[in-house]
Amino acid sequence: MTDMRLIVAGAGGRMGRALTRAIADTPGVVLAGALVSPSSARLGEDAGVLAGLPANGLALSADLRTLSVEADGILDFSVPSATIANVAIAAERGLVHVIGTTGLSTSDDAVIESFASRAVIVKSGNMSLGVNPLAALVKRVAQSLDPSFDIEILELHHKSKIDAPSGTALMLGEAAAAGRKLKLDGQSARGRDGLTGVRKAGDIGFASLRGGTAAGDHSVICAGPSERLTLSHLAEDRALFAPGVRKAALWAHGRKPGLYTMADVLGLDAI
Repeated sequence: MTDMRLIVAGAGGRMGRALTRAIADTPGVVLAGALVSPSSARLGEDAGVLAGLPANGLALSADLRTLSVEADGILDFSVPSATIANVAIAAERGLVHVIGTTGLSTSDDAVIESFASRAVIVKSGNMSLGVNPLAALVKRVAQSLDPSFDIEILELHHKSKIDAPSGTALMLGEAAAAGRKLKLDGQSARGRDGLTGVRKAGDIGFASLRGGTAAGDHSVICAGPSERLTLSHLAEDRALFAPGVRKAALWAHGRKPGLYTMADVLGLDAI
């Protein structure tokens, strides 16, 4: 079996560089291209050198169509506007598209879903091999607990993160809502400030903290009468996401078109 050839989108960012390093260390996958924004000051730089590796002869490019000629998949941790542009090209070229971009809107999600009938897409707010079992547990716990337990989601990320709540926090919120057979959009409480009144029964609350270099800490707090249950995941280094991303790409290679999640990749749907 030949190696799976992967493009890293957002290759100039911290996560993109981590993925470039991970691909270099992993049998079965090779780096086929490094994609950045057309306005990036890093255009033309060597992708290996940028990631702290020996030069690999692959220059950072803004041309996905050209890069895709020699690729089987794209690992996309860019920004929403770039991901929406990439999804159309990936579908056209028959690339597996692994999407870890956060901050996507409801309309962005609809665009991505519209390509799933003819493209293999794996999309998740977090590709961690630890967070995804946590989401499955959150769903099960929310389903099991008495409705008197209030659910709050707390997340901490580095000061440079530009979206809130994090994609992982929203994924955990969706899991909690699914466990209670609710729609998160109608039960989400965010940005409390001032005289908010009492907590609305059934709401799933979110609190976002930003500071320092935190890679991502998430806690789901289930607060009931006289007791609390907390489920947590602490990310010590963003490199921890790379094994899940690689696993998703290899799992998706050769699958029939569809929109998949890490729960599919890890076989967590039965939990």
